[in-house]
Amino acid sequence: MGSFAFVAAADLPVSVTLAGKAGEYTKERWKADWPGCEFEGGVKDGRVSVIEQSGTKWLRVSFAVGQIGPEEGGAGWRWPVGRHEQAEVRYTLRFSEDFDFVKGGKLPGLCGGPDNVSGGRPANGTNGFSARLMWRKDGRGEAYVYHKNQKSNYGDSFAFPQDFRFPMNKPVTVRLAVGMNTPGKRDGTLHVWTTIEGQDEKLMVAEKDMEWRSVDTFGVDGLYFETFHGGGDKSWAPARPCFVEFMDMKVQKPAAK
Repeated sequence: MGSFAFVAAADLPVSVTLAGKAGEYTKERWKADWPGCEFEGGVKDGRVSVIEQSGTKWLRVSFAVGQIGPEEGGAGWRWPVGRHEQAEVRYTLRFSEDFDFVKGGKLPGLCGGPDNVSGGRPANGTNGFSARLMWRKDGRGEAYVYHKNQKSNYGDSFAFPQDFRFPMNKPVTVRLAVGMNTPGKRDGTLHVWTTIEGQDEKLMVAEKDMEWRSVDTFGVDGLYFETFHGGGDKSWAPARPCFVEFMDMKVQKPAAK
């Protein structure tokens, strides 16, 4: 998961279309549905499949018992979507019944820059950024962010309200929006909203002083699809089979706040 070539601007929105029938998600299907990705974890290992319910297709990622990370326990890749000063990723997810949240794990978000800034490779203002979501113990939620002013080699957490819980076996729609900062200023933004089926949309995170970069050579350029348990050691690993499903994934211009 090394460096990435510059991607020219592309019109938004861009959406992921799951072609073909329900069943095994082969590497060939993945390449067709997610064109331009330079790496993947989990697909060739058989942890990704497509299911269909009531005419709707879901991308299912099954987590390996006792394992962490996208290479061994879940799935992950970075889909280029063109370079943008502002962008929002929107998708619907559903945790399996009796999901094993353990200590936490990653969910998709946005990223940008020449390097893969995650996994203990910190952002320094010139190499990129990443802004993903996480589930935490008991289904709590947070935004998990690599940015110029992060406090350690690992990302900073922006917790959802204390009363929030990801439900099991129930759809949740999320929107994560990033606005790039002016180099030299802390005027970047990060917003997250969630909508649990049957409820109104709620604002989870609102940060208006982010410094994603110190140069203007990159912006938001990727949908960072990653989902796995972890965490830095096996104490984060699930003890029983579980999965999370995704549908309606798109990157668009930020909607109204």
